[in-house]
Amino acid sequence: MKANLAILLTSLALGAASPALAHHSFAAEFDAQKPVTLKGTVSKVEFMNPHIWIYLDVKDESGKVEHWQCEGGAPNGLRRQGWGTQSLKTGDEVHIEGFRAKDSTNTCNARAVTLPDGRRVFAGNAAEDGGPAAKANKE
Repeated sequence: MKANLAILLTSLALGAASPALAHHSFAAEFDAQKPVTLKGTVSKVEFMNPHIWIYLDVKDESGKVEHWQCEGGAPNGLRRQGWGTQSLKTGDEVHIEGFRAKDSTNTCNARAVTLPDGRRVFAGNAAEDGGPAAKANKE
């Protein structure tokens, strides 16, 4: 009985810690010295916490399609800026500006997205881009 209780408590503790371990800082995964601009077709959008993900099919110089995944800000912050679950749809042609992953995979941290209608929208985390949280930390 005590062994079962210990296993249960350990499992609950590990499960509660998992979200904290999964979250990361920009500097841990992305290289601010490697900006990237992508033009491609949206293949999938995951609009959920802790960050949205935009999956993009991008043609390289030779015409070969590369699959990219671009991390954006938190859904709640993006909603306050006018984003919604229908802002990007599969098949949309978009431009994404961001920073490449340190591991050189086709992964980037999106900062701005130019939507099919030509609007350029902020896609990142306001705290990392000079928003109110970043300004508060400097004071």
